[in-house]
Amino acid sequence: MNFFENFWDIFWWFFTIYAFFGYMYALFAIIGDIFRDHALNGWLKAIWLFALVFIPFLTVLVYLIARGNGMTQRSMENARQRQAAGEAYIRSVATSGPTSSPSDEISKAKALLDDGTITATEFAAIKAKVAV
Repeated sequence: MNFFENFWDIFWWFFTIYAFFGYMYALFAIIGDIFRDHALNGWLKAIWLFALVFIPFLTVLVYLIARGNGMTQRSMENARQRQAAGEAYIRSVATSGPTSSPSDEISKAKALLDDGTITATEFAAIKAKVAV
């Protein structure tokens, strides 16, 4: 066997695997977009899915050409909604934390001082911070 014959076999194998995973990614992105699109009724969704099963490669190309811009817009809107939900969750968690009184904070700091975890200067800094 010649090195270049093996090289092109390996190259072709990698290209085939890359194309297969690229196709699978596009297929699942399209299926997700079909179900995310509220403008399509159930029959049109069924027709697209039927075509994806029985004429897969051609249907993927037609879908990307015909509905690619809408797919991008729906994906961006979904990302915006997820980001807003994440930020709202972070705000709710950050503001609804347990509130403790200054005396509770000072007693916790005193316990840390007694255990030797913090120094007297750190204890005084915590007291001054809580008192403000």
